[in-house]
Amino acid sequence: MLDFMLSAEQEMIREMARKFARKEILPAAEHYDRSEEYPWPIIKKAQQLGLLSSNVPEEYGGPGLGVLEECLINEELAWACSGVQTAIMLNNLAAWPLLLAGTEAQKRRYLPRLTERGQLAAYALTEPAAGSDVAGIQATAVRVADGYALNGVKTWITNAPVASFFVIFAKTDPTARHRGLSVFLVERDWPGVTCSKSIPKMGQHAAWTGEIVLEDVHVPMEARLGDEGEGFLIAMKVFDRSRPPVSAAAVGVAQRALDEALRYAQERHAFGKPIIANQAISFMLADMAMNIEAARLLVWKAAWLVDHGQPNVKEAAFAKAFAADMCMRITTDAVQVFGGYGYGREYPVEKLMRDAKIYQIYEGTSQIQRAIIARELSRGS
Repeated sequence: MLDFMLSAEQEMIREMARKFARKEILPAAEHYDRSEEYPWPIIKKAQQLGLLSSNVPEEYGGPGLGVLEECLINEELAWACSGVQTAIMLNNLAAWPLLLAGTEAQKRRYLPRLTERGQLAAYALTEPAAGSDVAGIQATAVRVADGYALNGVKTWITNAPVASFFVIFAKTDPTARHRGLSVFLVERDWPGVTCSKSIPKMGQHAAWTGEIVLEDVHVPMEARLGDEGEGFLIAMKVFDRSRPPVSAAAVGVAQRALDEALRYAQERHAFGKPIIANQAISFMLADMAMNIEAARLLVWKAAWLVDHGQPNVKEAAFAKAFAADMCMRITTDAVQVFGGYGYGREYPVEKLMRDAKIYQIYEGTSQIQRAIIARELSRGS
């Protein structure tokens, strides 16, 4: 039996996120986009409401929400500003390796720092020469007497300039490709750790992204997550849980673009009538709405599956590829509906278009998602 109804609790969570987005994020979105400041005031308010680190269980100070609930939150927050949304929800990504592979001692040491102390963390996988190719990571973790010595460079790490600690992926066996990858918890203030300032980028200016340089960083044995060689498996399990919420954020951006384009098409007159009366515009809006709804349902299914302990690799790739490409297309179409005004900063659609592009790149490019789908199809799954 299929049921597309959200529970009363889920509706409440979505409404809370919607109110927060419209009251706290929307009025400040333009400021943070232009100033490129980090949205600390909004982050602190989100933490007080339990929107920060929402996947952390109650025993560690969090609300313990599922992936579907995170998707609901992400869509609403990204509707107002996907940069601020990314800054708020990044702790969830950093928490997943701890939740999946951490010991009880590690969870009790680190997770309350995210919930009760309001600290931020960063998930450091990408490197200058290893983005989509996770197995190609070059950072190394060499065993020493009482732990490991880490060396390497991580780049395009969201929250790196502001995080208190990092989840670092490095090779404990450089000859073993993906089987040689391991995961470590690294403090920002440890000797040998250097973080850059925020890297200037096209969109999502409120979400700071930086580089982490590791130079003979001593990491104690108890800071390793899981066993040696389990890093690739941990990363893949994280993607199963992180891709649906990222896809949901893309849905939120696209929904905002549709809302803005629809309003403008009803108000803007040309040739003596609202431009929505022209079939070229009305059909464009109809296609926007249809594709947004399709993406939303793909996201919800991928999230529901993983929340219920079911495999969702193919479905998460469906959601990520479709939502990302849809978001880019719809924000571009929204600019087209606005015409020349859409190209300027007077209206928000040019920001939405800039923010949209990253969804086709991070958390696995749209091309990588198609490779995953093809692989799963060949396996008969």
